[in-house]
Amino acid sequence: MNFLELGLNKNTIKAIEENGYVEPTTVQTDVIPTILEGKDIFTIAPSGCGKTISYILPIIDIISRHNQEYNILIITPSSEESISISDNFAKFNKYHDDSVSEEESNEANVIIGSPNLLIELVDEEKIDLTKINILVVDDINLIKKNKLLPQLEKILELLPSEKQNIIYTNRRSKETQSILEKILKSPAEIKINKEKEEEAKKAPKKEVKKEAKAEEKEVKVEEKEAVKQEAPKKNKKPKQAKKAKKEVVQEEEAPKQEKKEAPKKEAKPKKKDNKKSKKTDRVIIIDKEAKKLVKKHDSFKGKTPEFMLKQGNIANT
Repeated sequence: MNFLELGLNKNTIKAIEENGYVEPTTVQTDVIPTILEGKDIFTIAPSGCGKTISYILPIIDIISRHNQEYNILIITPSSEESISISDNFAKFNKYHDDSVSEEESNEANVIIGSPNLLIELVDEEKIDLTKINILVVDDINLIKKNKLLPQLEKILELLPSEKQNIIYTNRRSKETQSILEKILKSPAEIKINKEKEEEAKKAPKKEVKKEAKAEEKEVKVEEKEAVKQEAPKKNKKPKQAKKAKKEVVQEEEAPKQEKKEAPKKEAKPKKKDNKKSKKTDRVIIIDKEAKKLVKKHDSFKGKTPEFMLKQGNIANT
């Protein structure tokens, strides 16, 4: 089922599609037609299932269909919720504002606030709650948790008896039952069970977004495969790099060694040449008397230094 089949205005549906919604959730499918029929409704649904949009969309349509002034009161558990609801009204009412001329425009007062704030505004005479056409309480159990039930009851006493009542709660509570009995008149009761809760959490999105997600997944899979394929290559690259580094180092060291070795090779021949020249050019004359004395006394045990045998090296005593 789509939103058009629920009986919504084409301008509302245009805004719905623009905001990325494709199909209604379970609570939206059940609640929207009932609100459009003008019936009281009591809905038990978990948070995050699309219940806020389930009453905003039909209320926008109801305001656009009626020529008379319409007054809507939405009671929330906190100011944060009030701001969120107000933003959604502006978002989905976009094309209704454009399609209605100033002469045809109908005044509609949508009052959104927590029980505390509403009582303050009433005391200051800034709002009039005696002409409310539609009452929405979202969510009465959370209002109870915030300890605002006494303030809620004070507000309910100010409201007219003839109005459409739309009440939401995330669970039944004995403490709120007596208040519900005062508000509701033969309501349609809708309950979203735990199985539908999981379906409700999956908020419908544009097909483009789904495709984008699918593309992202494909890209991630491709990236993972690429990483796996490139992993061994990456392991090899460092080895090649190491080899290259070694080669470079060896090449750099080679000229250094050549430079160091070159002077040694050149120096050695020079020294050898000098020694050879000395040996060839010099004539050693052995002193015969010194030789006899060495043999006679054997002072050095056959290892007499050569210089002592050379002529002219033995001193006269």
